[in-house]
Amino acid sequence: MQNKVVSLLVGVSLMAAAGSVLAHDSRHDDDRNVLSIAVFGDAPYGLKDSDAAQFDATPAFIGTINADKGISLVFHAGDIHSGKQTCSLAYDQSIYDMWTDPSSGFKSPLVYTPGDNEWTDCHKAKEGGQDPLTNLSYVRDLFFANPGHALSVDKSLFSQADYYDATYPTDAQFVENVMWEQNGVVFVTVNVPGGSNNDEDNWYGAPRTDAQTKEILTRTGATQRWLDKGFAYAEAQHARAVVLMLQADMWDLDGTAQADQHIANYRQYIDNIALHTAQFGKPVLMINGDSHVYRSDNPLKKGSPCFIEPSSPATSGAVAEACTDGIMPGGNPVDPYLTQPYGYNLPNFHRIVVHGSSAPMEWLKLQIKPGESFGHNGPNNFGPFSWQRQVQALP
Repeated sequence: MQNKVVSLLVGVSLMAAAGSVLAHDSRHDDDRNVLSIAVFGDAPYGLKDSDAAQFDATPAFIGTINADKGISLVFHAGDIHSGKQTCSLAYDQSIYDMWTDPSSGFKSPLVYTPGDNEWTDCHKAKEGGQDPLTNLSYVRDLFFANPGHALSVDKSLFSQADYYDATYPTDAQFVENVMWEQNGVVFVTVNVPGGSNNDEDNWYGAPRTDAQTKEILTRTGATQRWLDKGFAYAEAQHARAVVLMLQADMWDLDGTAQADQHIANYRQYIDNIALHTAQFGKPVLMINGDSHVYRSDNPLKKGSPCFIEPSSPATSGAVAEACTDGIMPGGNPVDPYLTQPYGYNLPNFHRIVVHGSSAPMEWLKLQIKPGESFGHNGPNNFGPFSWQRQVQALP
């Protein structure tokens, strides 16, 4: 792979100059039109290796997205199998083949960011006791073999493999981190895995290795610099909004007793995003998966309303219940999203957790409206963004 080693300022300048050209890759890439994006994650999932129900249903699921002729982009927020299924190159290949099949794959460009189940958690016995870095190389070699290009249908993107700060040459390996401008919005993806708290779970349950420590430090530094560059690019482009996509639900308790314990190793990202959001002053929307339950909220402003899908399968779907008084539906414990914003007061931030793992399968139809920048916010809209859950009753 040929790398274009550029400094931060030069990289942003080059991207700003090229942005107007790249903006014409999509069917609806025009500020006068609504841009519609299909977003999903944590799919397909199985309870064990032999559970192929969602895998087998995925071609029909893809068909429901393709059937919506307004969709011009598809996002996958990570986790292409469950934490109870074995990591393997063969499985990754099967997902790649399904997504990119000329006859039954996606008919719009697909942008994917990796999750913990396909690499950081592969060391766990229930995922086959595999080496995380080997599995990350599988993901990169398959899904990011053509740096700076989307999957299935070609679309030009800026990859960190090509646009990295020469001071940090190891950043060039993060081919999965991309950004681009479209419809006046800058999109940025970063490899931040959930579940293992930024890869903090010691590999194989053994003492921490130098390889794992190096992985965390190298990736975290590259992620921070890519976020910095993304917001600098948004400023240079005079973007009206920023969309961030990463896999981790950085505020999820994930089985821990205290929220502080879980987010300790995400706090650096939260602080970075909060600082840039405050400086940017315009809408910043984050998309993530990881915790599987649809959620719409603002964890960077205390007391902000949140909406979450009901726990009962009979009532799940396009309806979401409001979280009130820091208590989630069903009387669950105090909700750390609402009670611990760490002093932030950022009304121009919003976050969507996409539904995943369980039936029925669903995707989120995210739309960016022309001419809107920051206005009324509700359960299904924020600034120029609006969205609806698309629940799929598949065989």
